[in-house]
Amino acid sequence: MYHISELAQQVNLSRSTLLYYEKLGLIQGKRQTNGYRYYSNNDLQRIRLLQQLQAGGLTLKECQSCLDGKINRDMLMDRLHVLEQEIETKQHAKQLLSSMLGMNASCNWHETIERTAPLAHLEWLKQQGFNEKEALRLKWLSKNMNDHEQYMADFESIFYGLDRLGPNDNEDSLKALQALPINTGNALEIGCGKGLTTYLLAQRSDFTLTALDNDEYHLSCLKEKIKHQPINDRITTSCNSMTAMPFEHQQFDVIWSEGSAYIMGVKNALKQWQRFLKPHGYLVISDLVWLTDTPDVEAFEFWQKNYPEMVTKQQRTTDIIKADYEIIESFTQSEQSWLNYLEPLKQKLNNIDDDDYKSNSVNDLRQEIQIHDQYLGQYGYQLFVLKSKGNAWKLEQKKYQTSKTLPH
Repeated sequence: MYHISELAQQVNLSRSTLLYYEKLGLIQGKRQTNGYRYYSNNDLQRIRLLQQLQAGGLTLKECQSCLDGKINRDMLMDRLHVLEQEIETKQHAKQLLSSMLGMNASCNWHETIERTAPLAHLEWLKQQGFNEKEALRLKWLSKNMNDHEQYMADFESIFYGLDRLGPNDNEDSLKALQALPINTGNALEIGCGKGLTTYLLAQRSDFTLTALDNDEYHLSCLKEKIKHQPINDRITTSCNSMTAMPFEHQQFDVIWSEGSAYIMGVKNALKQWQRFLKPHGYLVISDLVWLTDTPDVEAFEFWQKNYPEMVTKQQRTTDIIKADYEIIESFTQSEQSWLNYLEPLKQKLNNIDDDDYKSNSVNDLRQEIQIHDQYLGQYGYQLFVLKSKGNAWKLEQKKYQTSKTLPH
């Protein structure tokens, strides 16, 4: 026999809980002649069975039903289904939290949030102490806050000495340049890298060029390339972010961006960069797009992970028209542009010792090359030569004039 305090100690429950159980009829205390209530070993074991049932996720009412009658299999199956859903949700939460801590490579939180909220993802990364340059690199390259520094060190080591960070060919750039109705004025190249296209534009046009990139080393390569060239006085470099450019509105006749607009989102770039164009100015922009409506699963899954905003050529064309541009020329960049990028990279990877690299950068690049080797042609870079229609500019001017007339 157990006094209520002894029973409470045995089952690790409070006295008030046991009294509540007794009120529900789950246990039956018996009052002795001394006035105290005592509980039997049967009460002890009923409570322990009750605790096991509760550990299975049953409510107290459901536990009582199991104790007092036959097991309701339908009720237990329903409860099992609910628990399975709860477990799946908690497992997903565990994987995401582990991914944020860099403990689980199989489920990357950064990839997940990039697909659903890319702008919020960037702002959150900056709140964690990353400057915008590193936050963008983390979004698109390392995807791991804990491994980011090592990843980028390895990545830069691999690309050291290579001229291109992506597909590019002079003939493609010249084709776009020849499609422009103008050959003079102020031009801005966004994401110029080491300046291969900047140099070409300066040689083959009379534009006064501003080359913008957020990597000072890349800009130093450009400066070194042109310092003894006649075109030097027509090129100015700017180490700034494409998302916060330090230029006047309507400053440029032409904005040129090959393979870099994806960093801030192509639709966002189409809208934001238009303000820096003169009315009816020109935008040359390229984007990686699907060239088929039925890509292979492996290729689709790879780009869903690495470029979740990738769309078909037709969809990107629709986006451009909606953004108030006229398409002057559009073509898929040549196979040579890919060879210019991939062949030097393959040669570099063939000559390195993988053991010298501690991050996933080498494996990621090898996987990218394997995807290109198998599926290139199902996707490619589409280069667009666009003319701003000026309607967005007129609307912005109207809003500006209205704000000036409003009382302060």
